[in-house]
Amino acid sequence: MRNKALKNLVFAAVFLALAYVLPFLTGQIPEIGSKLCPMHLPVLLCGFVCGPVYGLAVGLIAPILRSLTLSMPPLFPTAVAMCFELGAYGLFAGLFYKAFPKKVGYIYISLILAMLLGRLVWGAAMYVLAAIGSKQFGLAAFWTSGFVNALPGIILQIVVIPPIVLALKKAKLMD
Repeated sequence: MRNKALKNLVFAAVFLALAYVLPFLTGQIPEIGSKLCPMHLPVLLCGFVCGPVYGLAVGLIAPILRSLTLSMPPLFPTAVAMCFELGAYGLFAGLFYKAFPKKVGYIYISLILAMLLGRLVWGAAMYVLAAIGSKQFGLAAFWTSGFVNALPGIILQIVVIPPIVLALKKAKLMD
């Protein structure tokens, strides 16, 4: 049990570091970075590999840490809303992966459900944060920002995450 907890802690630290570093790959062109959603990949993987608690923690910490140290993403409302979104990604990826059978199809189902719920949480957070900032955030803004603009990142997540999970399982790096 102690070895498993230590392994999860180490993996979570690696996923947090990846969430911090991956946006540098697209940082020179912010339009691409916002479309590829590079912070989402390690958070979702953390949920699958380390479980819902670590996935939630990494998702909550990563955007705020990056915002406070690098000013990117901007703290309010972007990083605050992202911490709710990414926290939900990590939490739900871990919960669904734990609940469903460990077959390939269910990895995709877990991922897609986590992504949908995370985006709904993000939309709710943005709605509340926009109201606090005396701005509006309606259904059109939610649809455009959460799905249309993020489509390349959504596709990337669906293409990349399940094979990584399967490879980590095959290498016996996760339960």
